[in-house]
Amino acid sequence: MLAPTPFFADRGCHVRILEEARSVLPLGVELRLVTYHIGRDVPGLPVERIPSVPWYGKLEAGPSWHKPYLDLLLLFKALRVARSFKPQLIHAHIHEGAFIGAILKKLLRLPLLFDCQGSLTAEITDHGFVRPGSLLQKCFALLERWINLSCDFIITSAGPTVELLVRDGVPRERVCALMDGVDTEIFAPLPKDEVKALRVRLGLPVDRPVVSYLGLLNSYQGVDLLLEAAAHLKAQGAKLHFLVMGFPEGGYREKAQALGIADMVSFTGRIPYDQAPLYLGAGDLAVSPKISLTEANGKLFNYIACGLPVVVFDTPVNREILGDAALYAKYGDAADLAGAIGRLAGDRELREELGLRGRERAVDQHSWKARGRELTAVYRKILGNH
Repeated sequence: MLAPTPFFADRGCHVRILEEARSVLPLGVELRLVTYHIGRDVPGLPVERIPSVPWYGKLEAGPSWHKPYLDLLLLFKALRVARSFKPQLIHAHIHEGAFIGAILKKLLRLPLLFDCQGSLTAEITDHGFVRPGSLLQKCFALLERWINLSCDFIITSAGPTVELLVRDGVPRERVCALMDGVDTEIFAPLPKDEVKALRVRLGLPVDRPVVSYLGLLNSYQGVDLLLEAAAHLKAQGAKLHFLVMGFPEGGYREKAQALGIADMVSFTGRIPYDQAPLYLGAGDLAVSPKISLTEANGKLFNYIACGLPVVVFDTPVNREILGDAALYAKYGDAADLAGAIGRLAGDRELREELGLRGRERAVDQHSWKARGRELTAVYRKILGNH
């Protein structure tokens, strides 16, 4: 399993890698996860790391010009691991992993599964790494297409991504969706007395609704729009509080101060993944203003498993995950986002209804145990065709 990222670093992409590995290990799959030199080891998961690169310590998501030589080290490390481990299949995460996997496929004569979490070109454009319409963007688009067509099979974290790949030339029979999931025994609603105690410990108000956000803090995840929505709500006299959990904080504390909402927003910094169910339990509702139209939105599975009613932008990915268990705001519109948050915060019955509906959806449709069975079936299909 190739993971060209500082695994494990308490963020969405890493959660998918971790939970997929955990879900197939009990089903008789043996694996070795090859990843960068930094990140946290997870008990029970066999991890192999590249040699230490002392000057590189970036844990947050996003492109970097350091990636090419890190990925070269990853290629050499994977070759060494493969010689002793002798795998039957390469499972590559994200486009960089699939690029390395395409080389290993030729050298080792093994089938390659690409775990696609969105469009490479769209991601680097959304992150501001390249300009829309630039020559560099066109080069990345050509590289992305070559990677997609080099794989024996592709699984995507969202259904709409399947259609993007098919339109880009990938045969439909070589791609399917395998959405993220959630462990509904670990991510579950907290008893009300524990919620009150947690709020007191976190210094949160106990007399007004708390709106939770847990994820990376950047414009790509819509955090700027979230703070703008909070400012709209304060201007309208709304009595609520925002619990913003994640990293890197960057200038968001200063932005909250500049918008005049510092008194209604609490920033926690990084939350360890194993503590996420507890911290999510402090909220009355949750929000995910992510603006990507091609990537999955893994935090939503955890939100609804914890019984939290959810506000999101109206996108195909969010609709696929949440169905009718959410309130939807007009895409990219901070004022409409504020309206949806205000409506849900002010309607206890609606919160209870959507929370129950979401929890049922998480249990019935989105468990990692079911995803593990789906993934091992994909493994067998690829090996059967090889």
